[in-house]
Amino acid sequence: MGEKQDDIILKVDHLTKTFQVKSPRLFEKPLALNAVNDVSFEVKRGETIGVIGESGCGKSTLGKAILQLIPATSGDVIYNGQSLMKLNQKEMNELRKEINMVFQDPYSSLNPRMTVGQIIGEGLMAHNIFKKGDPKMQDYIMEIMEKCGLASYFIHRYPHQFSGGQRQRIGIARSLAVHPKFVVCDEAVSALDVSIQAQVVNMFEELQEKLGVAYLFIAHDLLVVHHISDRIAVMYLGKMMEIADADELNANPIHPYTLSLLSAVPIPDPETARKSHRIVLEGDVPSPLKMPTGCPFRTRCKYATEKCGQEMPQLTDRGNGHMVACWNK
Repeated sequence: MGEKQDDIILKVDHLTKTFQVKSPRLFEKPLALNAVNDVSFEVKRGETIGVIGESGCGKSTLGKAILQLIPATSGDVIYNGQSLMKLNQKEMNELRKEINMVFQDPYSSLNPRMTVGQIIGEGLMAHNIFKKGDPKMQDYIMEIMEKCGLASYFIHRYPHQFSGGQRQRIGIARSLAVHPKFVVCDEAVSALDVSIQAQVVNMFEELQEKLGVAYLFIAHDLLVVHHISDRIAVMYLGKMMEIADADELNANPIHPYTLSLLSAVPIPDPETARKSHRIVLEGDVPSPLKMPTGCPFRTRCKYATEKCGQEMPQLTDRGNGHMVACWNK
């Protein structure tokens, strides 16, 4: 993380988000659920960082906490040298033009009473990119829609008239229409067909080249993440386990959890697939309400030792910025 500060657009500094969950036992204190636990990393201008991990590992919560859509418990988020956690609601709203999000759920994230044109145009007017009634705004909206794989004649239709994949594209168009500098893409292509996934991923890359926008790309599909990302971060139960250059992580994974995830990626060549070794993790994912001591992955790790149960390993550089949190690898 020895980058010049001018190159860094976003810095996440020991970010933690803890939820209070009602205890199943009467009169007992609420239980603490650490959805994001002491996470730190940096995003360079125009860079894409992919975040992968099992469902429930805290990826989406991390994205929302970074954008202050949910308040973080501790730590800080620095955007262009400015602490987002010190901004009031008005200051944060003004900054939403520059830092934006593509939400995971295309059903609940769109207003069912607004047309596509109104949904995309709402942000444009809120940030004074266009004035209400400006005839140029409709042409601009239709241009953005076509870039996102939506026919321009959809502009007067409502969300219920679209499929899940089309609704996701509306959400993408809404976020990118204001030309943000940093976007959290929360499972942005998961609801799309494979052919449309490629189209949208290429669109993300084209806009990145034109606008210099940086992405935090959250997804389950390791092939998509590897294709679009400059660096990849691996999460497990709210902790960062490994961060490395995308090609480096794919070619030389170090953490046992990363090795298991990559071994599960389908291989199109039958001959290569037969020679590959599938690493199947034993046991179940621990409950985030009853986290194991030390490293959270130790209960499923064949390399676990006594030290793993005593202390959580910190991310250490194994060379070329390849950061790994493991005592025994």
